[in-house]
Amino acid sequence: MTGRIGDGTLMNMIETSSLTRRFGDLTAVDRLDLSVAAGEVFGLLGPNGAGKTTVIKMLTTLLPPTSGQATVAGFDVQRRPARVREMIGYVPQLVSVDGTLTAYENLLIFAKLYGVPQSVRRARIAAALEFVGLEEAAHRQVRGYSGGMMRRLEIALAMLHHPRVLFLDEPTGGLDPLARQAVWQHLRSLAQEYRMTVFLTTHFMEEADHLCGRVAIMNLGRVAALGRPEELKTSIGRPDATLDEVFAHYTGHELDNGGNYREISRTRRTLARLG
Repeated sequence: MTGRIGDGTLMNMIETSSLTRRFGDLTAVDRLDLSVAAGEVFGLLGPNGAGKTTVIKMLTTLLPPTSGQATVAGFDVQRRPARVREMIGYVPQLVSVDGTLTAYENLLIFAKLYGVPQSVRRARIAAALEFVGLEEAAHRQVRGYSGGMMRRLEIALAMLHHPRVLFLDEPTGGLDPLARQAVWQHLRSLAQEYRMTVFLTTHFMEEADHLCGRVAIMNLGRVAALGRPEELKTSIGRPDATLDEVFAHYTGHELDNGGNYREISRTRRTLARLG
């Protein structure tokens, strides 16, 4: 999964240069410069409206930039969007699995859409189900799954074609603590065992602290802070600080009011119940 250029040097899996997106008079993302290494778990944090989801949509080719550049796995998101899509997996914020189908049927459809060769589809699906611990539930309708099981299935779908980069938009919103821990374990395994680059947004500071080698904190479309969690804690003069306190320092938002995070969690729980 590690990317290399001609001389064998490791390359970054994600690079942005002055990446900008405007909606009329609103600048949602303002001249973003980021680089994410192969095999890195990178977290993008920020209050609502900071531009996190807009960044992911540009990097996954769902939204064209207004200006600036971005490459994913070495391919320009504007000039080579089809190649970018071949290289990535994407778990969106909202539930994306078909609740009327079984997990196996969902995976089979995705395998066909991603062009997984027929000769390896069955083995690839079995491996994905085993990786996320859904072998025994493979032939049950997904509408009967818990929210955590649905999220694990979405990860299985996104990794089915062995992407180089996995994008996740708030992967554990609305999940209970045990389900959240299970998702964390799978994401760590993807980075460690598969050398997959993981790029995620999250409202849970504990999640970012446990999972991410580095995080960027966005506010009003710009990066307010970037570094390892430990570095950011030291940067505010308190090595014993929590990432919640770092977040509040750089954004001016408290987690329970400025971002309306409780409402987001309620929405995700409702979606999970509906399947």
